[in-house]
Amino acid sequence: MKHLLILSAFMLISCQSTYIVPPSFQFHKIETRYFTLASWQKITAPNNAAYKIYIEGDGYAFNHRGKVSNDPTPRNTTLRDIAFNDNSPNVIYLARPCQYIMSQNCAPRHWSTARFAPEVINAEAEAVKAIAQDKETILIGYSGGAQIAGLIASTKPQIKTKKIITIAGNLDHQAWTEYHKLPPLNESISLNDYKENFLKIPQHHYIGEKDTNIVPEITYNFLGKENRQNITIVPQATHGSGYEKIVSQIWKEE
Repeated sequence: MKHLLILSAFMLISCQSTYIVPPSFQFHKIETRYFTLASWQKITAPNNAAYKIYIEGDGYAFNHRGKVSNDPTPRNTTLRDIAFNDNSPNVIYLARPCQYIMSQNCAPRHWSTARFAPEVINAEAEAVKAIAQDKETILIGYSGGAQIAGLIASTKPQIKTKKIITIAGNLDHQAWTEYHKLPPLNESISLNDYKENFLKIPQHHYIGEKDTNIVPEITYNFLGKENRQNITIVPQATHGSGYEKIVSQIWKEE
């Protein structure tokens, strides 16, 4: 199978593995102006609680040879595991463009140099708005999903962002590419340009102590010393594992 197939609301099947989705979550395709996005939603108190929207990371953007992959659908289940075990009343797992569903407009640039392009941010924001409408949202971004969450909250006032939470989050993709000596994401917009608005929003950032992808210094430098109280270092956690010790904290965030 070239792409991950959605066979039901309960199961994801790929050529690598079978992933069981709790029956309380229902699969929904969300049509936006540029992409069709995949989401799994559990909404039990639509008018009485904030919508917790978990935004996936960059996924399988590059293969083991360092080349842009044919399909960015994530193989790591870190965010799915956290989202699908969250007992909050309204929980949504939201994929990035071209993950799980290949829209007509999908191109490799959308999970490489243009992974934070305006059309990507707009599509994610349209999806959040379609799900939550005028209700408060808590945006939870994993890895590159943190940049998405930050840009949505900072540039889309029509979305009522109550809080931003990041897990191993890439808040500064320019610093990230420089650190790893990678080509810049020159088709992407940057949260750096909206930092003043971003820092006004309540937020909490969970960083892996052993994360060699998004090293803690990148987050420290982006937020500044005056915002260190918003950071939690997770002992022994890497970029894709080790967050089991603190998931209960994430689930309780309001």
